[in-house]
Formats: sequence, structure tokens, C-alpha cells
Amino acid sequence: MVQDAIENGMPGERPIYGTFNKSETIMKTKSFIRKIWIGYSYIPSLILLALVLWAIGYSLFGDKYAGIESQLFSLAVLFILAKIVGCLVAYLKIPPMVGMLLVGVLLRNVGFLHITGNYRNFTSVLRQLALVNIMLPAGLGMDPKALKKLIGMILNLAIVPVAVEVVAIAVASHFLLNLPWLWGVLLGLLLAAVSPAVIIPCLFQLQDMGYGVNKGVHTLVIAASTFNDIICIALFGIVLGIIFSTGTLVMQILQGPIVLAIGFGFGIVWGFVCRLVPSKHEDHVVTLRTLLLGLGCVLSAVGSDAIGYGGAGALGCIVAAFVASLGWRKEGWDNNNPVRLNFILLWKFFEPISFGLIGMEVNFEILEGYTVLYGTIAMTAALLLRMVTSFAVTQCSNLNLKENIFVAISWIPKATVQAALGPAALDIAWSLGDKQLIEYSNVVIIVAVISIIITSPIGAVLIMQLGPRFLHRTTENTATEVLPEVQVSQIEMETQKSN
Repeated sequence: MVQDAIENGMPGERPIYGTFNKSETIMKTKSFIRKIWIGYSYIPSLILLALVLWAIGYSLFGDKYAGIESQLFSLAVLFILAKIVGCLVAYLKIPPMVGMLLVGVLLRNVGFLHITGNYRNFTSVLRQLALVNIMLPAGLGMDPKALKKLIGMILNLAIVPVAVEVVAIAVASHFLLNLPWLWGVLLGLLLAAVSPAVIIPCLFQLQDMGYGVNKGVHTLVIAASTFNDIICIALFGIVLGIIFSTGTLVMQILQGPIVLAIGFGFGIVWGFVCRLVPSKHEDHVVTLRTLLLGLGCVLSAVGSDAIGYGGAGALGCIVAAFVASLGWRKEGWDNNNPVRLNFILLWKFFEPISFGLIGMEVNFEILEGYTVLYGTIAMTAALLLRMVTSFAVTQCSNLNLKENIFVAISWIPKATVQAALGPAALDIAWSLGDKQLIEYSNVVIIVAVISIIITSPIGAVLIMQLGPRFLHRTTENTATEVLPEVQVSQIEMETQKSN
């Protein structure tokens, strides 16, 4: 009784030195474990899906194509490790994509992961699917009022800073890396393209927490970065064609306008189709709209590549999503409509694939000290000039000082386009067997690799860390600050209700 009085106090009195309620502690522990499980149970689900897919491949194709020494098994390991490491680095307040990127770099450079043959085509398709999955929520989440208000600023950001960066890279690479002027322009166009795979997911998270929503900052950056990449990809193809003299000069010059026409044309048509079909009163309207919009945009991506105008694919995706969302808004769906939520949930699967494969393109064996040093100097100087130009261009907008700085910082990450187009010149140079062209192509790909290594993690961290500090938060659009993983369970619930 004495001990009990010491711990719990006499009836009606406070305990002498604290209490220990065993049942309450157990309940709190169970509640905490339950919250963790609800928030993170999707991770073992995705890992199990990857293992089941590999097991299916092994059952169908055996050791030769799906055994533990096969490239398919290596890709499964890449996916699982990237997802796990991404979750671990998230605890350090670092964007998970940084951890996923580094896993791809590590597995490639220790010799575990090396994709060859038909698997190159397979990974290329995976990257395209991931890019489609990025563009669709971006288009669906664009605010038409903000887009209309900011269209002039979007065009300025997509053209003026790009021109400054391309010229700066061309000049710096000519004097520091001894590249001919035309090759310097080619390198400048390659480096001027920003990475939607890094920028858009970061903006998703900031938008979902309400940051920058009041002035449409996410719409401004996403739209400008999309046009930025379309311009860079189209002009890169033209300059590449001039260097290697492929096709007539007229067709090379017309490639850019053709890419824009195909992208806008397909996007507008398919967007209207998804607005009309199926009826909004259909019982499974969310599922059918998700499938129609998603598969149509996959066709846009792979079809544009098949006809030789690859840059049209991404543009077609974002235009189709935006046009479809305009009609859906009239039916009462806002930025977080259930179709967009489905694609956000699907991104949980494609995210480790996308960044793991980007990291896989970073090969330390090709890096040369002289090229690395001067390539880094050229890239950094040009990027700083671009950021200053972006800051200057936004001075005429309604953004305040901190928001202008954030927009300028948003142009740092480079990965997707550099990984996809970096080896293009080298492939052609090897096929021609010209040693001088091979040397120039090696410089281009080395600087592209450096840009991925340096700018992807730094850009992602700066966007996520400075966004909450520099952007205004619209609290009514954000119920509470919840973990992204917990948000996934809410997405599933909302989607089920909509269905």
C-alpha cells in the first residue's frame, strides 16, 4: 500500500513523483504503430509487387532472362533499394528522389547494374511511362485562371533565360573545353533543359501543403519548364542534324514548329475526347477517365518517338490533361480531382523507377579530370546567369521578392533530358567512326553527367527547403500538415468515394 501511495498518491491527491499507467502506454504505443502502418504500408505493398512481377517473369522465361544474374532481376533490386533508401533519406528532411538517384549511381558504378541490348529499349519505355505519369498530374493541377494571368511571364521564362544559358555555355565551352561553336550551342541546349522529373514532384508536395497556391506559382513553374524543355529538345534536334548533316536543312528548321503543332494538336483533340467520354453519370467514370487519359498520353509519348518527333509527346500529355480538366472543372472537380489523385498514387510506383534509371546513366568511368573541372565551371557560371535572368524577368509580375527568388531556384535541377539526349551525339559519332566527333561527343556527355550529379540533389533540396520559407501558404486549401504517406491513404479513400 505504501508503494501504491507513493506511485499513485492517496485518493483525491496528486501522485508524489509521476504516474505510470501501463494500459494507457500500451494504447498509445498501439496507436502510434497503427499510424505508422497506415502511413507506410504502401512501401511493402510496392516491394511485394516488384517481387511478384519478377517472379512472374522468372516463371515465364527462366534463369536466362529472369534469374538472379539477369538484368531483369537487377532492375527489380534497383526498384526495391531505391524505394527503401528514398524513405530513409526523407527522415533527414531530404527529398526521397535524391536517395533514389544515388542508389542508381551506386549500383551502376559498382558494376551491379549495367543495362544492355533489348533491355535498353525496355528501360527507355519505363522512363517514358514515368514521364507521362509526371506530366498528367501537372496538367490536371494547372489553374486556368493563373495560367491566363501568367501566360506572358511563362513565355518569358521559357525563352529569355534559356537563350542566356545557351549563349553562356557556348562561350564558356568554346574557350574552356575547346569545343567548336556549334558543338557549344548543342551542349548549351542540352544543359538548358530542366528536369520535370525533379521539379514537378517537389511542386506537387508544396502545392498539396498550400504553398504558392494563392499566386499560381506551381502553374507558372510547371508551364514554363514544359515549354522550356520543348524548345530545348526541338532546337537540340535541329543543331544535331546540322552537325551530322541528317536530313534537309529545311526539314531541320521546321522540326521545332512541327513538334509544337503535333503536341498541341494531339493534346487538344484527346483532351476534348476525355471531356466527352464517358458521361459524368457513368458509375465508373473515374476509372474510365483515368484509363482513357493515361493510355492516350502513353500513345502520345511512344507515337511521337516512332514518327521522329519525340519532343511532341510530353507536350501532348500536359495539353491533353489541361484541356480535359477544363471540362471536368465545370462538373465540380477542382485541382485535386479523383483522376489526378489516381495518377499521384501511381507515381509512388514510378518514382523509384524514374530516378533509379536516371542515376543509372551516371558513369564515373567516362569522367576525365580536365573536362570535369572546366565543365563544372562552365555549367555553374551559365546556371547562375540563368537564375539572375529569371529573377530579372519576374520583376514585372505580381510575385514578391521571395517568390521571385524561389522561381529562379526552380530552374536548378537537370536530369531527365540530359540522361535521355546526352548519349545521342556519341551514338551517331561512333556509327560514323570519326575520332574527332567522338571526342567532342564525349565532352558533351561528361558535362551532361556532371549536371545530373550536381544539380538534381541540390535543386531538389533547395526547392523543398526554401518553398515553405519563401512561398505564402493558403491554409484553407490545406487541412493539416500530414505525411505524404498518410496522404496516400486519404487519396485512396477519396478515389473510392468518387467511384
